[in-house]
Order: sequence, then C-alpha cells, then structure tokens
Amino acid sequence: MAANKVALVTGAGTGVGRAVALALAKAGYTLVLAGRRKEPLDTVAGEINQIGSQALAVPTDVSEREPILALFAKVKSSFGRLDVLFNNAGIGAPPVPLEDLPFETWQKVVNTNLTGMFLCTQEAIKIMKDQKPQGGRIINNGSISAHAPRPFSVAYTSTKHAVTGLTKSTNLDCRKYNIAVGQVDIGNAATPMTDRMVQGQGVPQPDGSMKIEPRMDASAVGDAVAYMSSLPLDANVLFMTVMATTMPFVGRG
Repeated sequence: MAANKVALVTGAGTGVGRAVALALAKAGYTLVLAGRRKEPLDTVAGEINQIGSQALAVPTDVSEREPILALFAKVKSSFGRLDVLFNNAGIGAPPVPLEDLPFETWQKVVNTNLTGMFLCTQEAIKIMKDQKPQGGRIINNGSISAHAPRPFSVAYTSTKHAVTGLTKSTNLDCRKYNIAVGQVDIGNAATPMTDRMVQGQGVPQPDGSMKIEPRMDASAVGDAVAYMSSLPLDANVLFMTVMATTMPFVGRG
C-alpha cells in the first residue's frame, strides 16, 4: 500500500487519466485530479472516495503556464509533498493534410502535449527534490505515436516523439534528486479519444484504406502505471508499451 503518498494525474477526468487515477487510488495513493472540466473530475473524485481513498479535484488547463503553477501550489499547500506525477493530458488535431493544418491548431497541440508536460515536470521536480524523504516518480504518457505516425497526424506525432526526448532528459537530469522518470506508450486504449477507431469505416491506414482497429480496456494502462509507481526509487521502468494485441502496429499489421 502507498499509505500517505500523493499522486497527481493530469487529464484525469476521462479515459486513460481516469483509469490511472482509479488504479493508483486502489494502490493506496491520495489523488490530485487535474483537467479542464470540473464535472468529470468531480465524478472521478467520487469514485475514488468510494474506493476509500482521498481525492482533490483541481480544474486546470495545462496549455497555459499560470494554471499549472496554481495547480502545483495547491498540491504543496494541501499535502506538502508529491510522490507520483502522471503526465497524461493531451489532445490531437483533425486528420488533414500537413500543408493544410492551421498554425493555431499546431500551436494548441504543442502547448498542451509538450509545453504543458514540460511545465508540469518542472514544478514536480521543484517539490520532489526539496521534500523529505527526497525524490519521487514522473511517468509520461507517450503513445504508440512516439514510435510511428498515423496518416495526417503531424502535430500529435511530433509532440509524442518530443515527449520521448523529455522523458530521457528528465530521467538523466533528475538522478541526483532520487526522481525516477519513465514513459508508457499506449496503443488503442478504449477511451472517448479512440471511439472513432470503431465507428463507421474506422480510421485511415498508410495504404489509403480505412480500417476498424482493435482496442483494449483502459484499465490495462491503469494497472501498468500502478506497477511502475509501485517500484522502489532505485528501480525504474524507462519505457513500457501497452497495446491492443492485434492492433496494426507491429510488422505490417
């Protein structure tokens, strides 16, 4: 059990964030739930309370710096420490040809998926390196898109490749603070973001066809992150891929 340990999950109101928050609550963590919309956060907080753990919902838009600073100030004032950060919040862009992607859309994806994750990482480090006992764990949501793109996904794919660089750099720079940093790369978890994969004709494939793709229950990701979080700080999962077994990723699909 993770008695008296505190975990912060961004994008915690739905999908993977919700699944991870519930898994960490079952493991005994106190949860801080961050996300843009208050209502889903409150719903997840209620589910966590039923498990028997404590949850604090803090509406936060991670595409902007000031709300992030306020979020981590709230964590510190409420609990005095932070043991796990799951950097999960992320958005995609409409599947349009690269040359037609509006600059504003590109910038919004970068601000949320990369800059927001960097800022959350910065603030988590500041808390973790000064607390007693020193240290903690940061886990980034990478995605299969950190390895290979889908058609018309330049903004999302670029940010997820960049997340891998952020994970490696943070892991290296934070060793001296006893902060372990890892990444979970997810393939087709059943969430609202992936509903389009099983609707109509499915989603575009590299050969120009459309295909319905297999998905897995998001609880598998929750269990994976809970496992990564359960390790002592002298052990780390640097990268883990959790994917629907038959999704078209390995080999030629």
